[in-house]
Amino acid sequence: MRHRCIPFESDTLRKFPRHRGYLVGVSGGRDSVALLHWLVDLGYRRLIVCHLNHQLRGRSSQADSRFVEKLVAKWNKKIVGHVDFKLGSANVRALAKRNKTSIETAAREARYSFFAKVAKRRRYRTLFLAHHADDLVETFLINLFRGSGSAGLAAMREISTRRIEDVDLTIVRPLLSVWRDEIDSYVREHRLKFREDASNKNLAPLRNRIRHRVIRYLEKTLGRKIRQNIWRTAMITADEENWIDNQVPISADRDDHLSVRDFRGLPIALQRRAILKWLRAQNVSEIGFEVIERVRSLLDPRASVAKANLSQDRHVRRRAGRIFLE
Repeated sequence: MRHRCIPFESDTLRKFPRHRGYLVGVSGGRDSVALLHWLVDLGYRRLIVCHLNHQLRGRSSQADSRFVEKLVAKWNKKIVGHVDFKLGSANVRALAKRNKTSIETAAREARYSFFAKVAKRRRYRTLFLAHHADDLVETFLINLFRGSGSAGLAAMREISTRRIEDVDLTIVRPLLSVWRDEIDSYVREHRLKFREDASNKNLAPLRNRIRHRVIRYLEKTLGRKIRQNIWRTAMITADEENWIDNQVPISADRDDHLSVRDFRGLPIALQRRAILKWLRAQNVSEIGFEVIERVRSLLDPRASVAKANLSQDRHVRRRAGRIFLE
């Protein structure tokens, strides 16, 4: 495993000129604080720091918000340019209960909805996030254990596009090749202050169990470091998934319906991929294999059922040669 200390001039960032405007998701934690410092140090000046208060940790959540706001104010005293700050708030626990989803899913959807609103209002279409190599490994394992296909295994990519409501948001993860201990070294070197989230040590969330127990157990049992190999597999899968995405011959992410005739002749792999892209474009959450297969079954003209149930009391129907959401 290579060890180095950011900043370094990444190939990913070269695609995003410094004079343009970008959103940056900053929670106040170690990773996002390091990302913001790195971007400003590299010369990015037109930044909008986006922070969402999830209302999950009471006063600690409020303290996180104040910390990020003060951090932005401090940067504006140091640099030539302007770093803006946008604060959002969402009752994630209530959202999870209402939509019958997990806290983690509700929090993620609330964040992206907030990012999309800021992007639309300010006409910025690129968002920097601080996911790093260890996050990629953990996400890969979580999706593997859930039985995800290659699309799920490659869910975290360096550059991806996500349609949220009516906004096409380019998501950039420039630290995806940087490991957690490298970020720690960077934070120590630059003496960066950050907010420590005590919930990261809570073993109830699956991600934390993967991080603190499963990976360590596998490395101890196998007698070798496995993170680098899993990371490499995830990156290879992401490259292959980018290619597959480009093979889908129809603009499923732009249409409000699917044509049964057009889809029926596609290979099964492309049918699944197009349905996945279409459901994501319609802001459908928790899209698993079973959901995609239920929708794909509507392509069969012999099927007597012309309706597939989704989460949050939503449905997909087939009528007059079209598949649509209601």
